[in-house]
Amino acid sequence: MRLTCPICGPRDRREFYYQGDAVMLDRPGADAPPQVWADWLHLRDNPAGRTRDLWYHEAGCTAWLAVERDTVTHEVFSVELVESADAD
Repeated sequence: MRLTCPICGPRDRREFYYQGDAVMLDRPGADAPPQVWADWLHLRDNPAGRTRDLWYHEAGCTAWLAVERDTVTHEVFSVELVESADAD
């Protein structure tokens, strides 16, 4: 699988570190109860099909990316810098 980094261009996926579902961007507030934090940290879906994930360009520009892709076919639909994705 290849990802097109908005800064570095097309790269092999081995340059990137997979963090998980982009739901990690929706962090609970500091005053959230412990169960909300536990759910956010430990409960994850494992869907087959289209997902939105966080990837870190570890062997490149060190940017955090939001990648929309298909986990079955490995087709990549979009790659955005996390700062840009957060602004939506």
